[in-house]
Amino acid sequence: MTPQTIGVIGGGRMGAGIAQVFAAAGAEVTVVETADVAAARRVADGLTKAAERGKLTDTLDAVLARVTVVDDVTALDPSADLVVEAVPERPDLKIDVLTRAENAIGDTAVLASNTSSLSITELGAALRRPSRFVGMHFFNPVPASGLVEVVTTSETASEVVEQVRGWVGELGKTDVVVRDSPGFATSRLGVLLGLEAIRMLEEGVADAEAIDNAMELGYRHPMGPLRSTDLVGLDVRLAIAEYLHATLGERFAPPQLLRDKVASGLLGRKTGQGFHCWA
Repeated sequence: MTPQTIGVIGGGRMGAGIAQVFAAAGAEVTVVETADVAAARRVADGLTKAAERGKLTDTLDAVLARVTVVDDVTALDPSADLVVEAVPERPDLKIDVLTRAENAIGDTAVLASNTSSLSITELGAALRRPSRFVGMHFFNPVPASGLVEVVTTSETASEVVEQVRGWVGELGKTDVVVRDSPGFATSRLGVLLGLEAIRMLEEGVADAEAIDNAMELGYRHPMGPLRSTDLVGLDVRLAIAEYLHATLGERFAPPQLLRDKVASGLLGRKTGQGFHCWA
């Protein structure tokens, strides 16, 4: 069954999307975000669009009433069934919010990280109950994506894995269970393809539109690797690539073009310009 009460730490694009799908499925959701007005607006905008497309089974007002935005982890509901961390990809930040969240909720709650690449084992090592900790890697945009990557460690209890898989199914999504390793399955493959596409652009093999069309039309990818990088955020992709480069070797070395665009503030859709123009 869908968890009755959940917390989402981080009200950015990913956190708001996670909050939206759980609220739409019937859960009471608390979002923790210091910029609480912006977070509330993101969730409301997403739910409004879902209502306009006929994707909500309850009224928009009823679903919105299930979402509360607070500005501190200590305000999480102590009876939460699940808390998902969705803050930026910085190990120190994630460990800080995860340890504080663990202290704010009950012993039987499941704590999850939405990290796309960082070690679940290392994050869990800072917790008192690593058996109740798991990776839940949602994909952007969360409401439209059909996949959640469930990342397990040697400490993760088998009943937690099955519980999380059940919750994913209740959201209308499909899970893939993977063992904790750098980049898991999806980021490892997706980043490698994206980096090669950037190298091809850097070398003048083809322009961005042609590279993306080749993968979309030739291999039936729903989105080409450069458009996907724009959607994820070039800064996010660079951070993941640097982590994978450090842990898995030279094949994940970030191209200079990616570094240059991030340094110039051309971060993709969120800034209006990346490898494509989104303005």
